[in-house]
Amino acid sequence: MKNTPGPSYLATPGPSVMPDAVLQAMHRPAPNIYAGELIDLTASLIPDLANVARTAGHVAIYIGNGHAAWEAALANTIALGDRVLVPATGHFGHGWAAMAEALGARPQILDFGKQSPVDAAQVEQALRDDTSHEIKAVLATHVDTSTSVRNDIAAIRAAMDSAKHPALLMVDCIASLGCDPFEMDAWGVDVMVAASQKGLMVPPGLAFVYFNDKAACIRTKMPRVSRYWDWVARANPNVFYEYFCGTAPTHHLYGLRTALDMIKAEGLEAVWARHAMLARTIWAAADVWQTGGALRLNLSEAAHRSHAVTSLSLPSPQGTQLRNWVETHMGVTLGIGLGMAEPGEDTAHGYFRFGHMGHVNGQMIMALLGAVEAGLTALNIPHGTGALQAGAAELARSAVPSG
Repeated sequence: MKNTPGPSYLATPGPSVMPDAVLQAMHRPAPNIYAGELIDLTASLIPDLANVARTAGHVAIYIGNGHAAWEAALANTIALGDRVLVPATGHFGHGWAAMAEALGARPQILDFGKQSPVDAAQVEQALRDDTSHEIKAVLATHVDTSTSVRNDIAAIRAAMDSAKHPALLMVDCIASLGCDPFEMDAWGVDVMVAASQKGLMVPPGLAFVYFNDKAACIRTKMPRVSRYWDWVARANPNVFYEYFCGTAPTHHLYGLRTALDMIKAEGLEAVWARHAMLARTIWAAADVWQTGGALRLNLSEAAHRSHAVTSLSLPSPQGTQLRNWVETHMGVTLGIGLGMAEPGEDTAHGYFRFGHMGHVNGQMIMALLGAVEAGLTALNIPHGTGALQAGAAELARSAVPSG
């Protein structure tokens, strides 16, 4: 708990910072859920949600979190006993596999550890080995929020095509949508899942499942899908309540309308460029900190890092000490090192994460870096000097117009 006045800064990888405009849009009396503006507003969300994912496909909205999106995607496509291939690069890849198993599927995990992206060649070989086509889907994570690994989804699709395998490509974009470039149709993604509380800048509570016609065809062959998880009516409702299989998440919809308007006004490519710039700013500072101590970025190769979240470490328990200090004395909350160590292991206290997704800009990132610099100094944690200057220089370079 902080003991300093002034606003707090939630620099976690979700929930992300909520824009005032989004919160103001939600701060209103409950609307009529049977007629009027809410019906038109909800219909207006669908094409803009599709545009953020770069797809001409279908979108189903659920009242839930990212785990709800996982289950919804699986419930509509994976039957009892089906095999799924899961190339995992962190905690959330394994989490999706565990959910598939709990629903009666048989996951085959390709574990690439916590510091490497998916090797598409291994995915291709696993699919070539599946000569009877028992594998019905590849469950890939675009950005694993725990490790900050960003995977090459287009390369995974190319591997599947090279293997001539009919499995669905299903992608978790919960951490990446609206932050890292993602092209659902161009990359050949059949099903994608996302949630409201990260790049879409809305409080937790909305989950999204995107799907194309191939996945829709698979749904028609499913022996049973529970009415609540069924995406058919949600994506093509005859009456309003079918969007949500009941009462609408009214205030979240107003917030989402404003958030999508903000993304549209900035331009999606500009949103991606801003996230890339701010990520490079963080990496520039962390590179300097690394030179004079044991602080480490989880991923040595910048090309493999997310633009939305950065995973770092210090010798245990310094990661937890740093998180506690900056929250108490600076009002900045960092993310825990989720899934980087087994529960109860002392090493868990060495990991922490920066969230830099959604409604963030240069001055906020410099405040984050300044708070961490102060914490490293106050706790006498060895670190290289000049990190803030390096971050500022990266921002300055990025702000110079090209040409």
